[in-house]
Amino acid sequence: MSKKSRRIQEAWDDEDNEEIIYVSKSELKRDMNELRHIGARLMELKPALLDKIPLNERLREALDESRRITSNNARKRHLGFISKLMTDQDMEPVMALLNQLDASSEEYNRLFHQLERWRDQLIHDDSHHTVLTQYLEHYPEADHQHIRQLVRNAQKETAQQKPPAAARKLFKYLRDVAEL
Repeated sequence: MSKKSRRIQEAWDDEDNEEIIYVSKSELKRDMNELRHIGARLMELKPALLDKIPLNERLREALDESRRITSNNARKRHLGFISKLMTDQDMEPVMALLNQLDASSEEYNRLFHQLERWRDQLIHDDSHHTVLTQYLEHYPEADHQHIRQLVRNAQKETAQQKPPAAARKLFKYLRDVAEL
């Protein structure tokens, strides 16, 4: 049963609802194109990032299988299959992660600036131990010894007025921990 038929049937089945909601064919096509776009973005994600999204079993298997497909036509057909599977999926957590990863999104920029603030506070604050403690509360999986070493190296570089290579390494590590 098509999505439109399903919506009409649900309207008929609901005795309390007196109005029937008709959905145009164009709107259904727009919805499917949006799902195809999201599916294409999901196919490009690394498996570690896909693990963070609560996907149903069948959709996850289809996304894993898409890595093995090399033919263009087969990938297009498989993308259609993935977008069909996504109609049964809750899309809010999926969109939240994709917005975090999209460099043009507001969520990505907010997280990026937050990581820059963490880096600057760790390097320039005299009480970087308290800042490190606060950071570890947000990201408990981070290696505090490695961060301390990177902070020390960055502080030495700034004292010697060298290029900020260690600060870049620190930021890269902070970004990797946040998986941005």
